[in-house]
Amino acid sequence: MIQFNHFNFNVLALDRSLEFYDKALGLTPAREKNASDGSFKLVYLTDGRTDFTLELTYLTDRTNPYNLGEMEYHLAFVTDEYDNFYKKHKEMDIICFENPSMGIYFIQDPDGYWIEIVPAK
Repeated sequence: MIQFNHFNFNVLALDRSLEFYDKALGLTPAREKNASDGSFKLVYLTDGRTDFTLELTYLTDRTNPYNLGEMEYHLAFVTDEYDNFYKKHKEMDIICFENPSMGIYFIQDPDGYWIEIVPAK
């Protein structure tokens, strides 16, 4: 048997990212790991419902933003509160792309990662 465990985003400013994910999606830290030499910190965020986590990797000496390439990947969330999240994300001015014909939209985190919001069927 094999199953999904986590997905990783490298972040430039950990506190800013933690605030974003909490405010925008209600994700909270489930566990952390600090490098013994202080070179990095991993924070695993949970939705509180599933075992899947989003790993935020913070490299303590990193000062330049990450090059995300052409962004042909994204993380997706499904919600039964689509209209509420849409309104909140619109107010936060973090919606970066909408596809009304598919009934989805994307938000962008502080480091430029795209996150798809999908309504529950």
